[in-house]
Amino acid sequence: MDVSKVPTPVKRVVHLGSRSYGRLTAPARMTPSFLICGGQRCGTTSLYRALAAHPVVLKAVLHKGVHYFDVSYDRGMGWYKGHFPMQRSAEKIRTRYGVDAQTFESSPYYMYHPQAAARIAADLPGAKLVVLVRDPVERAYSQHHHEVARGFEQERDFGNALALEAARLHRQEHKLATDPTYYSFGHQHHAYRARGEYARYLSVMAQHVGRERIHVVESERFFAEPEQTYDEVCRFLGLPTDLGHPPFEQHNARPRQSDMDPVLRQDLTEHFAPHDDALITWLGRVPIWRQA
Repeated sequence: MDVSKVPTPVKRVVHLGSRSYGRLTAPARMTPSFLICGGQRCGTTSLYRALAAHPVVLKAVLHKGVHYFDVSYDRGMGWYKGHFPMQRSAEKIRTRYGVDAQTFESSPYYMYHPQAAARIAADLPGAKLVVLVRDPVERAYSQHHHEVARGFEQERDFGNALALEAARLHRQEHKLATDPTYYSFGHQHHAYRARGEYARYLSVMAQHVGRERIHVVESERFFAEPEQTYDEVCRFLGLPTDLGHPPFEQHNARPRQSDMDPVLRQDLTEHFAPHDDALITWLGRVPIWRQA
């Protein structure tokens, strides 16, 4: 069946049935050994598809992003495991390649949700986290365009949306951190400036899971040097690097309708300067977008 041609209402029924079956068979299913945790609009879909094509990797069932550790944690670990392949699929891979199969998912909001890192540490001890970063100025502009296109942002002017951000996010992070049942639409969809302050989110993640379990990738480098960057990610994850490379494609890229206002670009560049400097300890050098 070509799922892309199935009507949306039918897809929902199929997904509901699959998840119900998945929950019932959870004990016989794989548990993720790694996650792509972010950042948003940083090439996560492209890296997800590249890793999903690795011969010993089995991707999540139905969706690349399960969003368990951010907005669906109340559903329980049985529900979460229901999204992953059966152990018998992993056994076939081990028989063929002589190494353990791995499964994963990609939910970019994990990087930003105040409770996600602690939940990951508790429920997936030992799992590794892959984080992509991108020029935060371009990332913010891309996110706004993306949210407008999806109908999640009614303010079509990027400058006005940035001006609204502080009010939209006021105390939202605190509420999310202190109330496990709280959900903030604004925090998930309207944090254009905040999302590019990568180092502060990475520091929180490291406090919970350990610095050694986090690998940071610049999306600019991934698209410019895909094979080398891909191999580095595979080595970090303990995946064989001698089984060839997948086709590398850029996914979810939206064409730009206009260039950013130069004054606004300069303001954002100055805002992100100290945050970019803080990334040096993670990358071992100045971020690519600051090297020009």
